[in-house]
Amino acid sequence: MRLGPRATFVLAVALVTAVTAVLNLDTSVFFLTPVLLHLARARGSSEEPYLYAVVFMSNAASLFLPGSNLTNLIVLHDEHASGAAFLSRMWAAAITAAVVTTVVLLAVFRRELAAADGLGEPGRRARVGVGATAVAIASALVLVLPSPALPVLAVGIAAVVLERVPRARALAALDVRMLGGLFVVAVALGSVGRWWNGPASLLDSLDRWQTAAFGALAAVGVNNLPASVLLTPHPPPHPRALLLGLDLGPNLAVSGSLSALLWLRVARSLGARPSARRYSALGAVIVPLSLGTALATLWLVAPGRL
Repeated sequence: MRLGPRATFVLAVALVTAVTAVLNLDTSVFFLTPVLLHLARARGSSEEPYLYAVVFMSNAASLFLPGSNLTNLIVLHDEHASGAAFLSRMWAAAITAAVVTTVVLLAVFRRELAAADGLGEPGRRARVGVGATAVAIASALVLVLPSPALPVLAVGIAAVVLERVPRARALAALDVRMLGGLFVVAVALGSVGRWWNGPASLLDSLDRWQTAAFGALAAVGVNNLPASVLLTPHPPPHPRALLLGLDLGPNLAVSGSLSALLWLRVARSLGARPSARRYSALGAVIVPLSLGTALATLWLVAPGRL
């Protein structure tokens, strides 16, 4: 049975949400951007809804588990919470953010998704290859191992070797200089945060709503990973409000997260035409709604945990 364009889009969004939650948002963007672009092209649909859904949903779905976003581990480092404990505290906000983002994307791209499909490339029979097997193994490792980072890395390297991914193709999607630069900025701001307590002290005077907004703006200004290091040399008064801002705020601009920078690189290497201006125009609608409703939901479900 061939699904309609809206149902196909919702299933694609659900896939992004699941991969982000179990693995992490950068993995989701890197591996699923090609998948969703191929899906749109194969169905003869507009690429734009699928292209932007990958990055917006990867950021929105990064609230489910600690490993879904490195920012989660940094902001809540003092709690040492297990994955189950983290999920029990954040599930309501995570689900709300994912649902609201999906609804907004469906509304914004309603015309593109309503257009007739089926005019694209001939369908191909799905097969379980090295990539799918690697994702399954990595997912299992994340769920059963207390420290899965190195085993998952080994699985990823093995998959690349077995698939014989050309070196040029890998480098076209992955900018080592960008990753190195982001790491240097994070370390530098972490050092600054240890001797200059100004940004972290500012959080002490903000309520939960202001904290979330400040986190979103900080993410856009210096990227959410360095921002999380700078703002949390000690536990903030409203850690989960800050976390919501740092995780969802990057949907305002491509400067907000590594996932958006990877998305730009991968999409361009595949012949797509992502636009930073279009990204921000969509984010200006998505972020206030997703951040506001997620924060309100978390306050209603667990007011003492903000």
